[in-house]
Amino acid sequence: MALELNGELKKIGLALSGGGFRAAAFHLGVFRALMEMDLLDKLDLLTCVSGGSIAGAFLAANWGDPEALDRLESYLSTKSIAVSSVIGGLVSPFETRLEMLAETYDSDLFSGKTLSSLRDGPRIYLNATNLATGNMFFFVAGRALAAGQDGGETMGEHETGIAPASDYPISRAVAASSAFPPVFPPLRINADIYPNKLTDYVTLTDGGVYDNLGVNPLLQLQRNPLDYCIVSDGGKPFEISAIPTESGIIVLKEAISILMEQVRGLQFSRLQLAHEANKGPKPIWFSIDSLSGEERPGDATFASLVSTNLKSLSAAEMDVLMRHGRALMRARLKNYAPELLQ
Repeated sequence: MALELNGELKKIGLALSGGGFRAAAFHLGVFRALMEMDLLDKLDLLTCVSGGSIAGAFLAANWGDPEALDRLESYLSTKSIAVSSVIGGLVSPFETRLEMLAETYDSDLFSGKTLSSLRDGPRIYLNATNLATGNMFFFVAGRALAAGQDGGETMGEHETGIAPASDYPISRAVAASSAFPPVFPPLRINADIYPNKLTDYVTLTDGGVYDNLGVNPLLQLQRNPLDYCIVSDGGKPFEISAIPTESGIIVLKEAISILMEQVRGLQFSRLQLAHEANKGPKPIWFSIDSLSGEERPGDATFASLVSTNLKSLSAAEMDVLMRHGRALMRARLKNYAPELLQ
């Protein structure tokens, strides 16, 4: 992979945010833009959260397949898995809603593939949140970036430790990453699969609880030496309201949204400050509500109003989300990294 620029190899990382099928379709537009600019197959790292894990894991599992993006588009426009998974989990005495979600991902997207099947693609992080430690929990596969680094498949985080994960199903890693509460319960991994030094088992919830952008792997310089990092933010931007709420339940919801907005801003600042201190790759980011770079007036507003669930998207929603993601990706590279387009 890696891009050759002026005789030097440059490594590019791409972070794919959470935000349900909306984010996945937005990221699909980003994929199409990168393909048109002959950069998609040059990506060296993908770091994915929730809806971004759906798109990123499918891309990595079908790396080099020219029809993969069309199949992902078909999936997002025809499948509604949230409702079926919830109902299935309620009526089955043997499976949780999360397990039903994982089975749905497997049957529709991954066909029994495990993390070991991702070895020939870019380094990929499927990010969840460890409810025991409050840390980001990584499922990692694909080629290593740094010389001398093992490219094997692992799962874990710095406090509970790292364990081999070659045989772990992609579908379960994606389900853990997209298990947004309270719709889906956390994924439980017992010690026989993930032996660790703190607990008998871990429970994992949506990666967006910790960081909906998945920025952390972009700043692990020794393990992931990158020259450029792109952040595609298809999540839910905070909505300014002229009528502030007084309802207790809505106040709690808005408080969570404010906390997520703060994390979002801090992560963008981390990327910029790290680069300015020569301790991080050159950052390029864009969010779904951005007016700057939209192809048609109203695209940003329309895209931002699409729900962030796991229900199939209408033809109009798919068109705008993909067009907007594609347009923002092209505009940001043109303005901030034109050298990549040569």
